[in-house]
Amino acid sequence: MSASVKDRSESRTGSQLREGNVVAVDLFCGAGGLTHGLLDVGVSVVAGYDIDEACRHPFEHNNPPARFIGRSVSALKGEELARLYPPNSWRVLVGCAPCQPFSRYTQGSSAASDEKWGLLSHFGRLAEESMPDVVSMENVPELERHSVYDEFVCLLSRLGYHVSPHKVYCPDYGIPQHRTRLVLFASRLGPIRIIPPTHQPKRYMTVRRAIGNLKKIDAGGIYSRDPLHRTSRLSDTNRTRIRHSKPGGSWRDWPDELIAKCHRKKKGRTYPSVYGRMRWDEPSPTITTQFYGFGNGRFGHPEQNRAISLREGAILQTFPRDYEFVKPGDEYRFKVIGRLIGNAVPVRLGEVVGKTIKLHLSQHGK
Repeated sequence: MSASVKDRSESRTGSQLREGNVVAVDLFCGAGGLTHGLLDVGVSVVAGYDIDEACRHPFEHNNPPARFIGRSVSALKGEELARLYPPNSWRVLVGCAPCQPFSRYTQGSSAASDEKWGLLSHFGRLAEESMPDVVSMENVPELERHSVYDEFVCLLSRLGYHVSPHKVYCPDYGIPQHRTRLVLFASRLGPIRIIPPTHQPKRYMTVRRAIGNLKKIDAGGIYSRDPLHRTSRLSDTNRTRIRHSKPGGSWRDWPDELIAKCHRKKKGRTYPSVYGRMRWDEPSPTITTQFYGFGNGRFGHPEQNRAISLREGAILQTFPRDYEFVKPGDEYRFKVIGRLIGNAVPVRLGEVVGKTIKLHLSQHGK
């Protein structure tokens, strides 16, 4: 996998802005997955905005010299963004507006009234007010079905941007997840073509290659040398269930007496992927904010009788193995850390975005 956070941080601090003039601001920055990928390929990131204060430590600790700004983009003005960019730099505005309102996992819920729907509109407003050279937005493919996406694209087009949306299947770029994302680029200079895939199907990064050499731990256990390599507890019933679970299987593999009442009903039978194990020699399922729970998806370890650990989830999101999510001495809370990891843009997808933008800008000298 990638080099350590420490090695890369030392090479960046104090030199990033002098070495290059491609400078980004990250909206909805979260724990820093997108920013980390951009920094890894030489795109300077001066700041990240997010309202979740739990993101502050992982963002700033792992991504110097980028600064975390705890403000909502709805209260942000373009003139503030414009002041962040150094003179004569290529100005890039990136972000992943919260995808829950558009995700297939939440369709049919109260998403229509969710205030997060408006955040993409604020992204567009900030692009209009600051007029960066390049805009990039990452989200779920389902976003394309909604009017807020059409309005976003139309606004960028009216402003003179060349809008280039791409569907990205993550394993094609070395990300060990069966995950497809919408990556949109918009440039004032011309259309942007995403870099070619780096991996063919026979060479996809698998669960085994990503996490197969981590230390064994039990359900509810913690590895002494890495406090993030910890797992949630299992009830006695779920311990029995996971022993009957097969890689790539589901609750349908269990003896009848172990099947939950909800799965005996007609509606419950349509959710075969919950209470499943991952397969060693394939990419993992999409890592969600609740990946640490055995009953929340196919998040069982391929052979150990437990759900995957927080560290394993982070690695499947292509964070470096020493990426720090919790300040030393603070409490490790599964729900909070799961949210930080599951909501993140995979680091390697951030690298793809950064390489694509740099290649595009290299063709338009400043």
